[in-house]
Amino acid sequence: MTASKSLTILKETILAGESKTINMEIAKLHTMNKLKIPIIVERSKLDGPTVLFTACLHGDEINGTEIVRQLIIQKINKPKRGTVICIPIINIFGFINKTREFPDGRDLNRVFPGSKTGSLASRFAFYILKEIMPHVDYAIDFHAGGASRFNAPQIRIVPENSELKELSDVFNAPFTLYSKNISGTFRNSCDKLDVKMLLFEGGKSLDLNDNVTQEALEGTKRFLDHLGMLNPRKKVTIPTHKTIYIEKSSWVRAKYSGMFHGTAIIGSFVKKGDLLATISDPYGKVEHKVKAPHEGYIINVNDAPIIYQGDAVFHISTHLELKS
Repeated sequence: MTASKSLTILKETILAGESKTINMEIAKLHTMNKLKIPIIVERSKLDGPTVLFTACLHGDEINGTEIVRQLIIQKINKPKRGTVICIPIINIFGFINKTREFPDGRDLNRVFPGSKTGSLASRFAFYILKEIMPHVDYAIDFHAGGASRFNAPQIRIVPENSELKELSDVFNAPFTLYSKNISGTFRNSCDKLDVKMLLFEGGKSLDLNDNVTQEALEGTKRFLDHLGMLNPRKKVTIPTHKTIYIEKSSWVRAKYSGMFHGTAIIGSFVKKGDLLATISDPYGKVEHKVKAPHEGYIINVNDAPIIYQGDAVFHISTHLELKS
């Protein structure tokens, strides 16, 4: 699909070469106040693909919102050709309350494709797919780690999809994880609609991280440049290292409860037996060492100061894709 002379979203028409912010209003707060979700559309006069950038599907993952905000204020979203649509906050309810879920307690990223007459979260999912996605060719959905777990900047794609792998190569995040689509997710619905989506993960919930944001911005510029859409005033940086593809990974879980003192650095390569952290009691009597069970790259660390037995504390790669 290529950009046409006019584009209509939620009964609002955006002409080629036009910029417009459309407010999506599906529900009100319980106080009866209107709740508007801005959809920011930038169109070139030249035909080209339509790209969607979304964030805050989970209301507490605000680093994604910061990434999309930066795309807007730096005018990266003004395309050389085609159309760029930005939705910095999808789950506006969760963003207001600093919570992951919708007010109905549902995870928006588990109710797609949604229903016109379903729960609040389900209705939002329905209208996103009905009103916006039919116009979209490519998308990047920005996420962050939850529950104090910090994700190294990474792209997630389904295995054995050459088109997505090419786009991931272009984005060139520090890591790319192969992960199957989960039923009910936005990514799964996009795949069924033949929208080529990259899912970006980086940082943690209720936190802003400049390094993660910068990785995402540079990758997005390379993505747009690959599609011939990057604003000519913007420069592309080429990393010295190519993305590391991870086929499988596993979690290291705490064997003890206590105060958590992590020493391993996110994104680093560790060998079997390397010290990752210590878990201590508050009284200075006990200290347990957490060691790497195998070698691999650390792609997620738990930043919580206090943990419980069984908590996931480190996510480490187990199988890397062999370089051709």
